[in-house]
Amino acid sequence: MADLFLLSRVQMRRIERYFPRSHGIARVDDRRIVSAIVFVIKNGLRWRDAPPEYGPHKTIYNRFIRWSRLGVFNKIFAALAHKGGKPERVMIDATHLKAHRTAASLLKKGLFPRRIGRTKGGLNSKLHAVCDGRGRPLVMLLTEGQMSDYKGAAAMLPAMPKAKLLLADKGYDADWFRAALAKRRIEACIPSKSNRKIAIPHDAVLYKQRHKIENMFGRLKDWRRIHTRYDRCAHTYFSAICIAAALIFWL
Repeated sequence: MADLFLLSRVQMRRIERYFPRSHGIARVDDRRIVSAIVFVIKNGLRWRDAPPEYGPHKTIYNRFIRWSRLGVFNKIFAALAHKGGKPERVMIDATHLKAHRTAASLLKKGLFPRRIGRTKGGLNSKLHAVCDGRGRPLVMLLTEGQMSDYKGAAAMLPAMPKAKLLLADKGYDADWFRAALAKRRIEACIPSKSNRKIAIPHDAVLYKQRHKIENMFGRLKDWRRIHTRYDRCAHTYFSAICIAAALIFWL
């Protein structure tokens, strides 16, 4: 496996505490299986195309699906991001993620919504995120593609870290959002919309730092199964995003 990806033992020690306990027969090596999951997601492979050195592809796929339903990867990301400390500055933004035809089914066939919507660009999902001043994601939310930025911000507001300053583009220029930030004692650096009668001044030099959250989205989209959504179930797709975010920024 010299040419294949393999998590280091240090990385495994940081995340293995969040794995479910094995009951009965010992399960296949966690390090090898999780590394295989990362390899498939990053390279945009079908599960059946996983290199044979990782083991049976059904084992890899079943482990990913089972742990996704349990929220294992979501917990890993949340725990690692929490250990990053209290940020002085946060940024908020959202990006669209194209849904492949294999995933683009608007029909609800289960208990949970698929988080796929229709926009001018076709069927897609939308990833909302809050990151720290270094461009590392802290809070993420997956919604339908047509959901507005400020509605996503409202959903993430209770989980938003208590920072001193928030950077955002003019899509978040809403009085209620500014008031909510002020109530949490967070200063807003948000440009005013063109239709605002009285423009609210902002620090233009500081606002230039907002490119870091755009860079964060770009790094996530370097993973091919993140850039294009192939998963029908929202929980499996969001698990893939959490795996990518944890490995890129926190491990």
